[in-house]
Amino acid sequence: MPLDEIKALTFDVFGTVVDWRGTIVSEGSRMNRERGWDVDWAAFADAWRALYQPSMSEVRDGERSWTRLDNLHRESLDTLIPQFGLDGLDAVACEHLNRVWHRLHPWPDAVTGLSRLKTRFVLATLSNGNIALLVNMAKHANLPWDAILGAEIAGHYKPQAEAYLKTADALGLQPDECLMVAAHNSDLVTAGGLGFRTAFVARPTEYGPSQTTDLSTERNFDIVAEDFNALATTLGC
Repeated sequence: MPLDEIKALTFDVFGTVVDWRGTIVSEGSRMNRERGWDVDWAAFADAWRALYQPSMSEVRDGERSWTRLDNLHRESLDTLIPQFGLDGLDAVACEHLNRVWHRLHPWPDAVTGLSRLKTRFVLATLSNGNIALLVNMAKHANLPWDAILGAEIAGHYKPQAEAYLKTADALGLQPDECLMVAAHNSDLVTAGGLGFRTAFVARPTEYGPSQTTDLSTERNFDIVAEDFNALATTLGC
């Protein structure tokens, strides 16, 4: 199907649209100043994210029943608190820190690029985030989604096929009428194998200044763009 037959753009969110690591480091640095701490928040952010896939794997593999990402993030946070000397946080502060994922900052091009793309296409999330998380994030970051479809819609976490196919179905579309936009090769490889069109937008500092993965494409995707504004130009927006 030609690219001009695309009706919706579906987006990976963490890392592709928003800067999760930079936001956690920024909020953590503020806590250091307020509390007189010396926590290495870059290491903390990396450690928290390192528990992301293992926690979801337990759900994907059927080792536990469906669990929202907010709850998985909190369990991972509880594991890290003693490791990073954060035992002084009370329950309210712990919950506020866990909800940093609701307050992630967009990449500089995200809002302008999405606003341009919205003039021609339906924009929807295709994320492992739960709906409440993604709604709050959109309000915080002014992300102009047409549809916020969290993992609850599918009852599955990426890269399970249902996460992609049920998102397209919820939009009333076939997979090849959707363009999957992501900064992660693996996400696009899976989506492309299910019939989605694919667009790679690199985020070379998602994992910090020494990032070594997802700096360039590993497959022939339909579109490669340096940012969302370039993607909008490519798609005639």
